[in-house]
Amino acid sequence: MPSFDIVSEIDLQKLDNAINVAVKEISSRYDFHGSKTELNLDKKTMLITFVTENDMRVKAIQDILIARMLKQGLDPASLDFGKDHYASGNMIRKEVQVKKGIDKDTAKKLVKCIKDSGLKVQASIMDEQLRVTAKKIDDLQATIAQVKTSGVELPLQFTNFRS
Repeated sequence: MPSFDIVSEIDLQKLDNAINVAVKEISSRYDFHGSKTELNLDKKTMLITFVTENDMRVKAIQDILIARMLKQGLDPASLDFGKDHYASGNMIRKEVQVKKGIDKDTAKKLVKCIKDSGLKVQASIMDEQLRVTAKKIDDLQATIAQVKTSGVELPLQFTNFRS
């Protein structure tokens, strides 16, 4: 039976490239001249951490990071900008979690959307992804179009298409 998987992943190499280009841009910008700004990516925990002096620079770093991700072809919706934490002195520390996988609530919402569409497909939740199977490939393609218009906040990819 034809099937495909719905996943929410981010290419780690492209994200690393976007971070490196953002670091280079921050070091060359005039408004960051003489600042103690750091931007790091922890690949194991998928956590982006940056430390800087004031709120204006925090906002500028966020804008640079989003712009660089867009240029690398990554969806900035996969970033979860948390709250600011005040580090030692007058420094502001911000931790940005990179979302990976589809959480249970979003998966249930997607399954409900697929079932409400009336197409003859079966959707099942498998860990952090969804598997959709059908008898006809046309139904799977219609399901992909339906999911794209569902309004889910996560960036979704459709992989492992088998006929």
